[in-house]
Amino acid sequence: MLHALITLAATEEAAESSKIPFYVLGGALAVFAVLVSAVGIRGHETFPPSTGAYRAVLGLAVLLVAGAMAAAVLTA
Repeated sequence: MLHALITLAATEEAAESSKIPFYVLGGALAVFAVLVSAVGIRGHETFPPSTGAYRAVLGLAVLLVAGAMAAAVLTA
């Protein structure tokens, strides 16, 4: 009986996936959000300065959110 419990516990530990990708992508998303907020508050009249910059910021935000969501689902 004890051997079965030890084997089950080892199997449960081995089956648990690493959550590091989620922590990295979630942290990057949080840092990105703070930076964009700081830049936007400081220069809200001129941020983003062009349509290309707007699309780049928006695209990076979409990629970070999608990456964090995918990592959360895959590492759950």
